[in-house]
Amino acid sequence: MARIRPTQVADDGFWDEERPSRGKKAARYAAPVAVAGIAAATIGLVPALASTGDPNLPKISAQELISKMAASDAQQMSGSVKITTDLGIPSLPGGGSIADLGGARGGDASAAPESKLMELISGSHTLRVASDGPDRQRVSIVENAAEYSMIHNGDEIWAYDSGSNSAFHATAPKDAKAKGDHRQEVPKDLRDATPQEMAKTLLSSVDDTTDVTVDGTSRVAGRDAYDLLIKPKQNSDSTIGSVRIAVDADNGVPLKFTLSPKSGGKAIVDVGFTDVDFGKPKASTFDFHPPKGAKVTEEPKADHRSASKDFGGKDFKDAQSALSGLKVVGEGWDSVARLDTPGGGAASTTPGGDGGPGAASGLLGGFGKEVKGKFGSGTVISTRLVNALLTDDGKVFVGAVDKDALVKAANAAK
Repeated sequence: MARIRPTQVADDGFWDEERPSRGKKAARYAAPVAVAGIAAATIGLVPALASTGDPNLPKISAQELISKMAASDAQQMSGSVKITTDLGIPSLPGGGSIADLGGARGGDASAAPESKLMELISGSHTLRVASDGPDRQRVSIVENAAEYSMIHNGDEIWAYDSGSNSAFHATAPKDAKAKGDHRQEVPKDLRDATPQEMAKTLLSSVDDTTDVTVDGTSRVAGRDAYDLLIKPKQNSDSTIGSVRIAVDADNGVPLKFTLSPKSGGKAIVDVGFTDVDFGKPKASTFDFHPPKGAKVTEEPKADHRSASKDFGGKDFKDAQSALSGLKVVGEGWDSVARLDTPGGGAASTTPGGDGGPGAASGLLGGFGKEVKGKFGSGTVISTRLVNALLTDDGKVFVGAVDKDALVKAANAAK
């Protein structure tokens, strides 16, 4: 399929056809769940990943390969990334899915980043990425007839949606670098939607509940790679079957990340470069000027200190209050997060009744399954990766584990 070249940004140098294509443990709960948030992620507009047979490479141990990844510091690169996510998110009774609840509001033509992030948690997407150190990055989400781009260049950040011809512009405070203010960088949710960041998230949580081996070699984006295979040890309650990371044999950069479920079938998360170049991108890649007629939204020029103090203050306090009851039980892949919601207790589940955990359980019952145990009763919401149990007395148990493990955790907490 021919590469799509949005006319609005065709002169910025980013879609340069002549660019060469060369080929511990953190929080125990982070390992299984952060992988999805991904977790980071993710319409197949490019061919499938090219594979020309497994290359014959020198043998390497798992520890040596992990060390090679850790030592990799490729800050200059550009290429295309295909991200496919199939979390198996249940449908709502009236159509749509849970993922739709976090999307942009109808009629919202803003190019602000937060209005786009939820679109990446399901389906397939093609991203064009470029980086030249910590001060210059560009990420473009390529769609059927449009493109959404975020460009960070020094103190400025631009976001542009060619579909609505709208742009968002923000400027970092003059003292932002000195104070380590990274608010004007490409949002973490988009920066993390690469094989490198997903691999880093997972490896930071590898512990003695994990088997790590080198499982052959492969070719990804025209480059030789070692395949690192990461699996929960036997008898695990995890929904995760394995994670496979293709690591560049030359520079140690992860080129592909595939998370497969224990239940079998296609991958839950598959993120990989379809082409990559580790040379310095052209400076023009990070230049952006809004097209004529574009609607530009400027970030408010209010004082950043007061803005950061006041913005979302109530929501932040509410979130702090809710998370104050967070506990983690179990280890490694079998970790379950338990959240005791403020006030707890059963609540009305009938329409028009009082809100609360019980009301949420009643609402979610439309696409969840009722379960009972020593803890009482509740509703299990299932995906192919993360499952959650909402009890009628106001507790939430969530993890990349099966339903029985959630019930067991709820019974033990009684």
